Amino acid sequence: MKTKIVDILIADDDQDDCLMTREAFRECRIANRLHFVHDGEALLDYLKSRPPYNDEQRFPMPGLILLDLNMPLKDGREALMEIKADAALRAIPVVILTTSSAEEDVLRSYDLGVNSFITKPVSYSGLIEVIRALGRYWLDIVELPHEGTDA
Repeated sequence: MKTKIVDILIADDDQDDCLMTREAFRECRIANRLHFVHDGEALLDYLKSRPPYNDEQRFPMPGLILLDLNMPLKDGREALMEIKADAALRAIPVVILTTSSAEEDVLRSYDLGVNSFITKPVSYSGLIEVIRALGRYWLDIVELPHEGTDA
């Protein structure tokens, strides 16, 4: 199977988690380009190509979003609700990757249309396993919508 080359947008306010996630992708030899935003407002600005994210070469539409729930300005729940309510964005798969394992967060996220919910592992080796599985599933196995395709 050939890994799909899609851009991955990671929305997470924890800089250390972002660094570890980047390293985990590198260690798992997943070569997809990673883009980072650090709050829900920036996530929606990126997805709607609003400044400073209005350069499509530097900030392409992602084929997959990894979303933390607990972020400033607009949390992941609010951002997810807006993404799934927008006809131009709702086809982009969203995977919650968060420290929360609360049943309420899991249920609400699926009610809002999330594609998967993953609780962040506490160890780096656990993160490697999650990223490896995530890469295999989302980039090798499933069919993702092509950019510009209506959902």
